Amino acid sequence: MASILVGQMQKVSKMNTNIHEPVAADYSVFRTRDNTYFQIDTYGSAERKMRGKCSQSIQFDRSSAIALMRLLARELNITLEELIEG
Repeated sequence: MASILVGQMQKVSKMNTNIHEPVAADYSVFRTRDNTYFQIDTYGSAERKMRGKCSQSIQFDRSSAIALMRLLARELNITLEELIEG
């Protein structure tokens, strides 16, 4: 499981990139005394040995979610209007 430090992420250039196959994923929202978290769980490919077992979880709190949304909007040229329309 990982809680992403979005504010510390740096853009890197990669020579060997490829498009990954789509996989099933779920999300959950949970609260602690101090914070609310958004968690994404991925389940790997259909060919995976242990199908249905979570392969990766990524958690975002409010501040890391805002930082990620700003980063995605900037890098993918997404406007606020596009987000509101959805």
